[in-house]
Amino acid sequence: MNRKSKIHRLLDEAAMEIYGFITDCETSHVERWVPASSIKDQLGLKLSSYPQENTIDNKTGWLFGTLARMLQDKGLVEFKKVNNRSFYRTKT
Repeated sequence: MNRKSKIHRLLDEAAMEIYGFITDCETSHVERWVPASSIKDQLGLKLSSYPQENTIDNKTGWLFGTLARMLQDKGLVEFKKVNNRSFYRTKT
């Protein structure tokens, strides 16, 4: 297996861990919509994406956004936005 394949396999595994997390906690949310902010906070997915030498060092949900999109592309989760808040739930 080449490095590209390995990286994509690991990303897919990470996405499925997020899917499992959403599945586990969605029953405790209204209409099963889990806030993206809650997912990112509880799984520690607010990460720096800038070089250490950069003057900007905001921690963002860039990795979560990518992994959540992978789940959407597979038809595993639904997304909705209410005002400025994002939510996810599994498709049933």
